[in-house]
Amino acid sequence: MTLDDDIHNYYEHLILERIQTLKLDKTKSPDYLADLCCLSLNQVPPRYIRFEVDMAFYLPQNERQQMEMNVVHAIEKAQKFLDQKKDNED
Repeated sequence: MTLDDDIHNYYEHLILERIQTLKLDKTKSPDYLADLCCLSLNQVPPRYIRFEVDMAFYLPQNERQQMEMNVVHAIEKAQKFLDQKKDNED
């Protein structure tokens, strides 16, 4: 068994989904997106899973909504930080 192939943090999926919803993957650089992901993931608790389907069947709806709200807030906070950092560099 290799850990990196079998186990992952479900929040990674939610963060990437939110980035696509906001179309940031179309408007921001790969470096910005990498920083955004790291900053956002560091703000949410890890939720490790083996299979995506497990979360679909066993995660209560209210917990899923809370996780999505956590992602919204984490990305907003990370964007503000990155945008302020960029403004200060200019």
